[in-house]
Amino acid sequence: MSEVEAAEARALAARSRLNGTVEALQSELAPEKLARVALAEVSDGGARAAQASLDAARRNPAAIAGAGALALAVLNRKRIAGLLRRLRGKA
Repeated sequence: MSEVEAAEARALAARSRLNGTVEALQSELAPEKLARVALAEVSDGGARAAQASLDAARRNPAAIAGAGALALAVLNRKRIAGLLRRLRGKA
């Protein structure tokens, strides 16, 4: 085999490897696959965050009750302010 034929054979082998690599990248980077992987990771992350929150709530029920009371106070702040004004006006 001459040097030219050997070089052509190496080029053919390299081209074949490159085509295989390109095909593998195209299948890995397909939009459908990327979306499926991203959704799975987000779902898994959300489930872990929810479980961690539940575990924290079980360990600290007083903190959860305080946070709930604070949230209710913020949501009802206008009603609370009105009640306080009325009470101050009567005193």
